[in-house]
Amino acid sequence: MRYLTAGESHGPQLTTIIEGVPAGVPLTVEDINIELARRQKGHGRGRRMQIEKDEVKIVSGVRHGVTLGSPITLIVENNDWKHWTSIMGIEPVEDNETEMKRKVTRPRPGHADLNGAIKYGHRDMRNVLERSSARETTVRVAAGAVAKKILSELGIRVAGQVLEIGGVKAENTDYENIEQLQTITEQSPVRCFDSKAEALMIEAIDLAKQNGDSIGGIVEVVVEGVPVGLGSYAHYDRKLDGKIAAAVMSINAFKGVEFGIGFKAASIPGSLVHDEILWDEQNGYSRRTNNLGGFEGGMTTGMPIVVKGVMKPIPTLYKPLKSVDIDTKEPFEASIERSDSCAVPAASVVAEAVVAWEVATAVIDQFGQDRLELIQENVQRTRDWAREF
Repeated sequence: MRYLTAGESHGPQLTTIIEGVPAGVPLTVEDINIELARRQKGHGRGRRMQIEKDEVKIVSGVRHGVTLGSPITLIVENNDWKHWTSIMGIEPVEDNETEMKRKVTRPRPGHADLNGAIKYGHRDMRNVLERSSARETTVRVAAGAVAKKILSELGIRVAGQVLEIGGVKAENTDYENIEQLQTITEQSPVRCFDSKAEALMIEAIDLAKQNGDSIGGIVEVVVEGVPVGLGSYAHYDRKLDGKIAAAVMSINAFKGVEFGIGFKAASIPGSLVHDEILWDEQNGYSRRTNNLGGFEGGMTTGMPIVVKGVMKPIPTLYKPLKSVDIDTKEPFEASIERSDSCAVPAASVVAEAVVAWEVATAVIDQFGQDRLELIQENVQRTRDWAREF
């Protein structure tokens, strides 16, 4: 499977075209809108979330609630477009006062503005910031919703949680099952399983907003029910943990990724790192621990995939950092384009989406591409084989 996204933050719409989804997958608008609504929630979000009510239109690839096997086109319209038609319109225009006011010549530290302007030769950096905006993740979440639907039909479940915001760390992260994790985090305004940490995270977000600042954090995605052997040890570019790591790092403002205990493995002996192998007649092979986050040799072990991502603080601040005007070369304070003080809870939903996409793609690559029924048969056959091996 693959998908391409298109659209600008204040353009008329965001679009994704998804190719390779097998025929026979049940899919409705509501399946996708649930995920889009989840992305818009979270304590610390700004005014843009009050303007937009993201809802998808499926305009190809689905008939009567079932995928056809042909490319799927998903569209999310930008409600705010009506205020930007003259600024973001496609037709040639003469410079006028409105457009000059919206012209961006002062790059914001931490954004793609200056690098993108130099790369493409844009004197108006709005040409960069409109596309580099995290608004693009709207349709990545839509694509991820399709992936989640495929996985759910195979008994594979995806959930996420926020582990840290602004230095406040969740201490209680021991959930009984993935359903409990989903239920509790869905009710939390910061998507945190730990209620005590939740309250402190909210305080930290409010303080950052009060100070005109922003804060980042750490999110975790868990995938349960994955069969053994997804990925490859033979080809470096087919290692599934490598693909997931790249996907997580592709999320706007993400600066780090780890699996299982991750970087902690550098400071403890191997006897405390590697997951001992167990076997019983009912379940077959399992592991005593899951320190490696469900991966060995670039392949899944059958244990839950556990991947964490680090999100830096949003770089647009109410107390802007210093910058330099690219036209005059004079120092200025960077312009403000959005007002989130913390988007970590929303980023958790995006992380779920991109991880789900990579897992679903690996499943289809390995178990069949044409129709869901065949994939289900092949996955179950592999599960039985692994249990009896």
